[in-house]
This record gives sequence, structure tokens and C-alpha cells, in this order.
Amino acid sequence: MRDGNGGPRRNGQATAAAPPAHGRTARNAIAAAVAEAHRREWALVLAATARVTRDLDAAEECVQDAYVAALDAWARQGVPRNPGAWLTTAARHRALDTLRRDRTLRTKLPMLIVPDQGSEDDAEAVGGSGVIADDRLRLIFTCCHPALAREAQVALTLRLVCGLSTAEIAKAFVVSEPTMAARVTRAKKKISTARIAYRVPEAAELPDRLDAVLTVLHLLYTTGHTDPHGCGLVRPELVERAIELGRLLRQLMPDEPEVCGLLALLLITDARRATRTDANGALQLLENQDRSLWDAAAIAEGGALVVEALRGGRPGRFALQAAIAAVHAEAPSYAATDWPQLLALYDRLLRAWPSPVVALNRAVVTSMVEGPAAALGEVARLEQDGRLDGYPYLPATKADLLRRLGRRAEALRSYQDALELTDNAAERTFLAGRIAEMSDISEVV
Repeated sequence: MRDGNGGPRRNGQATAAAPPAHGRTARNAIAAAVAEAHRREWALVLAATARVTRDLDAAEECVQDAYVAALDAWARQGVPRNPGAWLTTAARHRALDTLRRDRTLRTKLPMLIVPDQGSEDDAEAVGGSGVIADDRLRLIFTCCHPALAREAQVALTLRLVCGLSTAEIAKAFVVSEPTMAARVTRAKKKISTARIAYRVPEAAELPDRLDAVLTVLHLLYTTGHTDPHGCGLVRPELVERAIELGRLLRQLMPDEPEVCGLLALLLITDARRATRTDANGALQLLENQDRSLWDAAAIAEGGALVVEALRGGRPGRFALQAAIAAVHAEAPSYAATDWPQLLALYDRLLRAWPSPVVALNRAVVTSMVEGPAAALGEVARLEQDGRLDGYPYLPATKADLLRRLGRRAEALRSYQDALELTDNAAERTFLAGRIAEMSDISEVV
């Protein structure tokens, strides 16, 4: 809801931290501030608004309206000191106005969140925190509804709650953007036509939704770890949000081995963040990273969690991935890495989670144990399989194996294939450098 000047007010005063902006440069600055608020605040604003609307479609519309209103209000009043609070207030006021105008809204649209307690007239009091204290985590569990297919649960949650674009989710699932758009549309249509009543799950229902929630957090982290379309390699706000939610999930379900495994995986992987690019932003492969700059405290915390996760009986996919990350992190150098142990862990991971991406990663380890020729055979089988069509790391891996085998012309073609599939600027620069290297060698030969 906006006041007479287009924005929410506190004690009759706009909450601006900067004077009103004028001119094209200022308008660009406001647009950038709104975009930054979208990246950082979307999940919190949507979660808070959904507690009022009890309907995700309606909440999403109100939040979108709040962001549109911000473009106008912030240009006149200045960017608020707390953009998230401003947007939450605007979206919730919009939701309350809508509910007051149309008391039959919840019968016309599918109810996505039903009240735990309280009067229908007291929208602010609806949806008590229950067993899950954090709004965002509560909404993730709510969206991972068992009536939807697993991929639909995860895709819809990443889209609505985590604010990822359809293109980003498609990259995470290794499918085309139209395919992912169709999945999200089908999920929303099923909610609407089947009138699925979503509610915040009780404590006894959480384990059945846990794997989907873990998958959401893992894919959220993965998107931040390597931005599919960005100029920089990392999107820190997504990485940090995933780790924060992982910690909250650990507090909520401390006895779940896979929760320990996921948090360990995120911490250990992120411990290398500062060394993944050099001072100029150029990509640094694992073998070239300065291990003395890795975050030792994060590795130690993650290592302790790995031990705890592996005590829980047969380890799941996140515990095994965390164990793999720990072997890399604890090795004194790339050459001194325990590659046979990694290969054994990947064999176990493939049995627990038969994913073609896991098989590709295993091929890299195979090249360190049995040589690049053996690994190239595994890559060829993955090419024939077809499930990794369009996945840039498949031709990139093949190119590296061919380069190590001295098959430069073939490596050049594979690097070019990888470049065509890659959108991240840092990765594109790296691949272009490899292409230049292979081209120079080919000319000399």
C-alpha cells in the first residue's frame, strides 16, 4: 500500500536515507537500488506477505506491485535506509487492502497457506510461527507439497520463494528454459485446478518434505556459487542465503544426517571462495588455488559435520558430497589429493544418487587415478546418453582430457563447444584463453 506520495510512511515521515533523485543518472541509480533489493530481499518480502495473503500467487502479485511502487517512490523520497522493510510494508499493506476489498478472494484463488489459529478478520495474526521460526524456511517447507512432483516442488520453490529466474532454474536442472517454464506452469495449474490447500506442515510432516527442501537449498547455493549469467563468478547474496538457511535447518532438525551433510558441503565448498578467481577476476582452477587462503575455520566446522553425518548409518547424497569436498579441502596440495579415496566415494555417491552430473565428476577423478584415456571413455558414454546435452561442463571436461592426451585439434573443438554453452563472463574468459592456446599450438604443428 502506498501513502499519498506513493510509499509507506513511518510516523508520518518517509523513511528516506538519501534525498530525492532527479535526471537520467539518478533514475538509473534508483533502478539499480531496486534491482539490488530484489536480489537480496525478495525471499523475506514474499514470506512476510504470504503470511497475510495465505496464497502464494496473491503474495507474489503484491510483492511485484511493491517493487514497481518503489521505482516511483524512491525517486521522489530517496532510497530508504532499510529497503527490505519498506518493501515488506508496501507489499503487506497492498495485501491487506486487497483482502478488505474482496473478502471472497480465498475462495476464488487456491489457498496456499491456511491459518493455524486466529480470526479470518485478523490477517496480521494468521499463520503463527509454529515449529519453524524463520519465515523463509517455513515457506520453503510449505511449497514443497507432496501433492506435486518432486521436480515441480523444487522448481516452484526456487522461482517463488528464492526469486531465481526461470533461466537460472533451468541451468540448475540441466534442461532448456522452455522446458522449465512449462514445468512451473504445470505446477501452478495443478495447484489451481486441484485446489490444493497448502498449510505450514507440522513437525511430524517435516521429514517427508526434507529431501525437497535440501535440494532447494543446494540448488540455491549452486546458482550463487557460479552465477549462470553474471559478469562475476559468484553471487554472494545467494551463497550466504543458502548457508544461513542451512544453519537454520540444522537448528530445526539437528538429528538429521543429511541436514548435517548439506551444511557441511556448503561450508567446505564456500571456504575456497576467495581463491576461485585472481585479483583481476580470472578463473582459478582447483589445482592452481592458494590453499593457505582457504577459510580454515569453515573447513574445520564442515569437517566435524561430515563426521556427524556419516555416523547416521548409510550416508545419503549430501553426506557423501560433503565427504568428497572434505577430502579435497584437507589435501595439502592438488597432487597430494587422495584420488583413490575420492573415486571410491564417487562410486558410493553414484549408487545413492545416479545422476549424470555425478558421473561426469567421477570421470574427472578417474582421469587422476587411471589416466585421461579411461576418463574419456566415460565422457563418451555420457555424450551418448544425451541427458547432459547443453551442459557446458561436459564439453569442457572432454576438452581438458583431450588436451592432456595431446589431441589439440579435438580439444580446440570441444573448448569451442563449451564456450557456446557458457554465459558466465569469468568462465567464458577462461575458455577463450584455452581456445587461444590450442589455436596457437595447432598453427605451430
